[in-house]
Amino acid sequence: MPTSPVGHPSEAAKALFSAFEQAVDAVVITGIDNQIRHFNAAAERMWGYCRDEVVGRQVSVLVPLDVREHLDGVIAAKSAMDPRTAVKGRREFRISRKDGSEAWGAFSISRVDYAGKTLYINFIRDVTDDVRDREQNALMALVAEKTDRVVMVSKRDMTIVYVNNAFTELFGYTLAEAMGKHPRDLLTGEYTDNETLERFHAQIDAEGHGQEDILVYDKDGHEIWISSTVNAGRNQAGEVEHLVAVLDDITESKQIHSLQHHVLENLANDMPVVDVIGDLCHRVEAIAPDIVSSVLHVDAEGRLHPLGGPSLPAAFAPVVDGIATGPDVGSCGAAAFLGHAVLATDIATDPRWQLYSSLPLEAGLRACWSTPIKARDGRVIGAFAFYFREVRGPTRWHQTIVDACVHLCALAIERHEARSEIARLAYFDALTGLPNRAQLRQILTGLIDKSKPRDRIAVMFLDIDHFKDVNDTLGHSIGDELLVKVTQRLCRQIRPADTLSRQGGDEFVIVLPNCDVEGAALIASRLLETLLPPMQLGAKLVPVSASIGVSIYPDNAGDIDGLLKHADAAMYQAKQAGRSTYRFFSAEMNRVSEERLAFSTALRNAIVQDALRLHYQPQVRADGRLYGVEALARWSDPVLGEVPPSKFIPLAEEYGLIELIGTWSLREACRQVAAWRRNGIDVPGVSVNLSPINFQNGDLATLVGEVIAENGLSPDMLMLEVTEGVVMSEHSTAVETMEKIRKSGVQLSMDDFGTGYSSLSRLAHLPIRELKIDRSFMRGLESEASALAITRAIIRVGQSLDMIVVAEGVETEGQRRILIELGCDVIQGFVYSPALPVPDFELWFANHETSRAAIALSEMRRQAHPERTLGVVPSVRRIP
Repeated sequence: MPTSPVGHPSEAAKALFSAFEQAVDAVVITGIDNQIRHFNAAAERMWGYCRDEVVGRQVSVLVPLDVREHLDGVIAAKSAMDPRTAVKGRREFRISRKDGSEAWGAFSISRVDYAGKTLYINFIRDVTDDVRDREQNALMALVAEKTDRVVMVSKRDMTIVYVNNAFTELFGYTLAEAMGKHPRDLLTGEYTDNETLERFHAQIDAEGHGQEDILVYDKDGHEIWISSTVNAGRNQAGEVEHLVAVLDDITESKQIHSLQHHVLENLANDMPVVDVIGDLCHRVEAIAPDIVSSVLHVDAEGRLHPLGGPSLPAAFAPVVDGIATGPDVGSCGAAAFLGHAVLATDIATDPRWQLYSSLPLEAGLRACWSTPIKARDGRVIGAFAFYFREVRGPTRWHQTIVDACVHLCALAIERHEARSEIARLAYFDALTGLPNRAQLRQILTGLIDKSKPRDRIAVMFLDIDHFKDVNDTLGHSIGDELLVKVTQRLCRQIRPADTLSRQGGDEFVIVLPNCDVEGAALIASRLLETLLPPMQLGAKLVPVSASIGVSIYPDNAGDIDGLLKHADAAMYQAKQAGRSTYRFFSAEMNRVSEERLAFSTALRNAIVQDALRLHYQPQVRADGRLYGVEALARWSDPVLGEVPPSKFIPLAEEYGLIELIGTWSLREACRQVAAWRRNGIDVPGVSVNLSPINFQNGDLATLVGEVIAENGLSPDMLMLEVTEGVVMSEHSTAVETMEKIRKSGVQLSMDDFGTGYSSLSRLAHLPIRELKIDRSFMRGLESEASALAITRAIIRVGQSLDMIVVAEGVETEGQRRILIELGCDVIQGFVYSPALPVPDFELWFANHETSRAAIALSEMRRQAHPERTLGVVPSVRRIP
């Protein structure tokens, strides 16, 4: 039996102490001196001490040092307690157990007088679990308040019982305003999808959790897209007691990113710009259902052209198309003109819409907000508009969408402009604007495919008489002016359905659908008559005439090549008949074909007997260093005399000799470069022209490798120039051959870029290292803004594709300076030298190197004595 705290126990005391021993709570009895007099079994379990270890010691040994001061105050205050009071309050304190662990106890004190002594009975209940639960709940509440994520707790019936600070910041509702409300009443609005909400609730009821993306509204009515994740809290019986929702604002993070992803994917898949923009508008309207969107393109002349607006009435497009931008041309025209966003909150009263308001108002559109779309160089290239069905302005969400979309639109429009420019260069003649050879073939193919048995199609081949004399005597710029004026006169005489195209040089082809022999003769006569009046070219009045050959489909040929060939043959007949006349193709022209066959025989003999020669034209870098040479075939026949390449190359192509010439040129050029290098003449590389037929030979790559190896050359010293046939070829062999050649280290060059002979739409997908600007652009470079602009564009196109740009046909110092200023990498032409035979080139090379050495010495002196400097050497792009 425990020792009595006051001596020998009475029967009553024994009963009391026995009850203390059976108590669930700890009982610690102390005297007025704070010494422990009794320590029951529950106290031993709570502290881990035996009663013998604590009885007789101060009560402060049972609590940690940091809470003793507080406990001492409580103990001191108990002396003032009324003896008749059984219990005075309840306090919690931290307990240090014997093993070093901690617990929490809630204690109350009773004062009793016994046997003339005052005792204090301390009842301590173990509340460790309660304190820990309370602390955990407090910590969770703190986390909920401090987190950036929105937290909402509701009862089973969805009425809100708690929202955190993030909820208030996002939606504007305080806890007091949200308490007891249903989220549907608080957050949903006009465009919230009720089907999504019902699916969400059904998922929570069935599975106890759910996740959905929902359009909701804040206190001010602004739209917010949220990702809502809800989990049910259940009691021990498994019944749902409350729902905890965590809401993420995904207005930007998901909807905008998803929109960007889809647009970029469409661009990567080469989707046409109208489809890209149309899809963008659809997606924008899906995430902002209260607007109707549209995108307009602004062309180089400042005119508007619809690109997308799938929800606008169909009448919008034809009305808007072609309108010039201006400060009073609606919201889009004004935004494009001014270069900043324009808002018309009420179309009916806005002065900028005065001339155009009827169309949107009839469609129920009351307001319009338009933002300019700008290219990387700052040009306004479009306008992105939001139409509203009520008088209003944009919201924060609308601004977020526009900020993302204008960049996507700019990317799509810039790609569209670049492709349009490439297509224009690929299918239209840069000088006259007429369809070129590639476009003509497409047009003629379409006419033949759609023709009926009785239909007739006339094909005219028109060649200007004595055009070479004009170029040689008056210059190429006057020759170009002549071609433009001839084009203008011819266009006035053909029918709307007819097609006038320029094939290159002074050759034109006219396609006349639904035209028989009589009709073709009438039009040919009219064309010749319109050319009879002399043309004012510069300061001279120049007479002009042309010869025309005509072939008829299907009478003379059933395919394009046959029609063009026979029209060409008929044109030569017109030349022989005295010029300024026309001839129809007939069987008598077989005699002419026989003569041309004899001509081809002479050419074949020249190839076999090694009578052809290569001349070499230097190609000079912008800094004056030799870049390389172009090997050009020349033919001097004992009977025919000097035959220009413009005559014998087409003949070689027609009679299947061009592949032999290409192979011979390849071997001879590599042999010559190797000989030069052995003799100390450092020619960096050589360009060789090959025909499309060469590239259709699957063994070409092997042949090139063998020729390089035979002459001990590095592969990168050889540049093979490709022409129209290679680029236009759909033969997989040609493309595969080009890839093999490029992988071997031999480089490929795109010749005559910009003339329309080559299909440039495939340029970026071909292994081309070099781009050659055609000589025709050089003629007007110093005097014509169009020639300058086209040359600048070609240089930018080439360098943007990491290609070296070479300008051919540079004849004057003025042209050379302009090309240097434009950043052209390499210059080739008479300004440096014509194509030269080997001895003459070697002399030119020696003189050029001597001149460069003198310039280098002068530069060294200038740097040594900068005070004598009179000018600055222009910087140039470094070619790897």
